[in-house]
Amino acid sequence: MSRSIVKGFLSIFSGKMLTSVISIVALPFVVRVLGPDGYGDYAFLLSVFSVMMIFFSSGVTEGVQKFAAEERDFEEWRSNVVGFYLKLATGLAALGVVCVVGVTRLGIVERQLGARFDLYFYLLAALVVAAQYRAFARRTLMGFGLEEYSEPLRVVGKILLFGTGLGLGYFFGFGVEGFLLGNILGDAVVAVIGLWIILNRVSIREVVSRTAESVSRNELLTFNVLNIALVLLVMSLYHTDIIMMRMFLGSEETGYYRAALSIAEYIWFVPIALQALLLHSASTLWSNEEYARISSLTTRIIRYTALLAVVMSIGVAVLADRFVPYYYGADFVPMIRPLLFLLPGVVGFALARPIYAVSQGNGDLKPIIVATSGSAALNLVLNYLLIPRFGMIGAATATSIGYGSMLLMHVGCARHLGYYPLKDFRAPRILAAGAIAAPVIYAADWVLASDMAALAVVPVVGFVVYAVASLAVGAVSVEEVLNVLSYFPSPIDNWSQSVQQWRQE
Repeated sequence: MSRSIVKGFLSIFSGKMLTSVISIVALPFVVRVLGPDGYGDYAFLLSVFSVMMIFFSSGVTEGVQKFAAEERDFEEWRSNVVGFYLKLATGLAALGVVCVVGVTRLGIVERQLGARFDLYFYLLAALVVAAQYRAFARRTLMGFGLEEYSEPLRVVGKILLFGTGLGLGYFFGFGVEGFLLGNILGDAVVAVIGLWIILNRVSIREVVSRTAESVSRNELLTFNVLNIALVLLVMSLYHTDIIMMRMFLGSEETGYYRAALSIAEYIWFVPIALQALLLHSASTLWSNEEYARISSLTTRIIRYTALLAVVMSIGVAVLADRFVPYYYGADFVPMIRPLLFLLPGVVGFALARPIYAVSQGNGDLKPIIVATSGSAALNLVLNYLLIPRFGMIGAATATSIGYGSMLLMHVGCARHLGYYPLKDFRAPRILAAGAIAAPVIYAADWVLASDMAALAVVPVVGFVVYAVASLAVGAVSVEEVLNVLSYFPSPIDNWSQSVQQWRQE
C-alpha cells in the first residue's frame, strides 16, 4: 500500500484545525453549563481517565499504527497485526473495566472523592471500552494510510461529544454525567464506523484466527512496553497538576486552573502540527545518516516555532484581562494570574516538541525516555511541594518549570543522538524582536478603551510590528519568509516566486 506523506499530513492538519475550532467555540458554553465547580470535576475525571488509559491503550494504538504501516514479506501481515492488536485491545479494555468498577464497588472512590463520583466512575468504565475501540480504529486507519477517513471521524466524534453534553446539560439539567455520556457516544460511533472500514480491507479470517508464527509477538510487545513508558511520562506533564489540584484544593480552583491551561495550550497548535510532520520527515534523514540536514531542519523549525510562540504569548499576556471575561464569563477572572505564570513554560515546551519528534524518528526510544523522565520527575516534585502552599499559582509555577525543562532535556538528548537542534537558533535576536514589539502591543491595548476594539485591533498591530522587528534584527530573513510562502497554495506561491525572481535580478 503506497501512501502520500503530504496528503496524510494535510488530512491530519485539517482534522486538528477543525477539532480545535470546535473546542474553542464549544468551551465557553461548556464552562457556563457546568460552572467552575462542575468544570473542575470534569477536568479532573478526564485527567484521571487519560492517565489510566496510558496503561490500557497507548501501547496498543501506537503499535498498530506503526506495524500496520510496514510492508513485510508476508502476505497477511496487516491482517495478523490488526488481529493481534484487536485481541490485545479487547483484553486490556476488559481489564480496565474491571479495575474501574472494582475500585468503585469497594467504596474507594466514595471515600476519596465523594458519593457523586460513583456514577461518574461507572460512566468512565463504559468510556474505557468506547475509547479503546475508537483509538484502535483511528490509529489503524492511519497505519493503513487512510487519514482521509480517520481525521473526519475524529471531527464527528468531537461534534457528538459537545452536542450531546451541551444538549443534555442545557435542556435536561445534566452536568458532568452529560458530557461523559457525550464522550461515550462520540467514541462509540467513531469506533463502529472505523472498525467497519478496517474489516473491509483485511482478511477477517486472519484477524480472528491465532496470530501466525511468522509474526514476532516479542517485537510487537517490546515496542508496546517502551511506548507505554514514554507516553506515561509525557502525559504526566499534562495531568499531574490537575489531579493534585483536585486532591489538595477542590473542584472550583481546579476548574479555574484547567481553564488557564486551555488558553495557554492554544500556543501549541502550530508545534503539534509540525511535530506530526517531522516524525515522518526525520525518519528518512536518520536512515540515510544525514546528520547535518537533521540539525539544519530542526534548528530552522524551532526558530520559526519560537517566533510564533513568543508573539502569541505576549498577546495572550496583554489581552487576557479583556478576553477571559468574554470567553469564559466573569466567574473565571481568577484564572488570569496562573495563566501568566504558565506562559513561559508553554513556550519552552512548544520549542521542545519539534526536537522530540525528530529524536523519535531515530527509532531509539531509550534516550528520549531518559530525557522525558527528568522533566516528569521535576514536574511531579514541584507540584507536590508548591500546590498545598501556593494553590493555583504554585501549580502554574511548577508546571511551567516542568514544561520548560523539556527543552533543556531534549536538547541534551539530541546532542546524544548526534545532531544539534540549536545551531542557528538566534535566541538573542528573537528576544530583541519580542522586546521591541511588547511595548507597542501593550500601548495599543492601553489606548483602546473598548474591549472588542482591543481584541480586534491589538493582535493585528502586534503581529505587524513583531514581523517587521523580526526582519530588522535578523531573527528571520526575507528569503526565508519567501521560501515558506512558496509552499502555500496559489496565488501566494506564485507571488512569492515572482518576488524571489525580482530580488535576484
